[in-house]
Amino acid sequence: MMKRKLISSGSPYEDIIGFSRAVSVGPYITIGGTAPLDENGNTVGIGDISLQTKQCLEIIKKALEKAGSSLDDVVRTRLLLTNIDDWKSAAEVRASYFKTIKPVDTIMQVSRFINPDWLIEIEVDAIVSS
Repeated sequence: MMKRKLISSGSPYEDIIGFSRAVSVGPYITIGGTAPLDENGNTVGIGDISLQTKQCLEIIKKALEKAGSSLDDVVRTRLLLTNIDDWKSAAEVRASYFKTIKPVDTIMQVSRFINPDWLIEIEVDAIVSS
């Protein structure tokens, strides 16, 4: 039986909603919608899609490391945007993290997030290969 490991990022929403930043089961790691929050739960880069994308990816990177993984193990990303016209700026930041890894990706527009200052949330799936 594969062990289930819950990974926290310290987001204040984890206890409110009842979720983990990431869940690892065997070699599989799933990271849920990651918002651009700092360690105090404040939104980073209000109005700046590039800064918000970077913040989300840094949180994801730390969650993967806590799970014993890295960005190299990512097989899928999902960029959820409140304005699809921001896709190119967000994709450029994503590419700076994944240019050689090249996981599959989906980019979509959503109507809004629980915090109106968030322009993006990112989801990631990884499989630890070693």
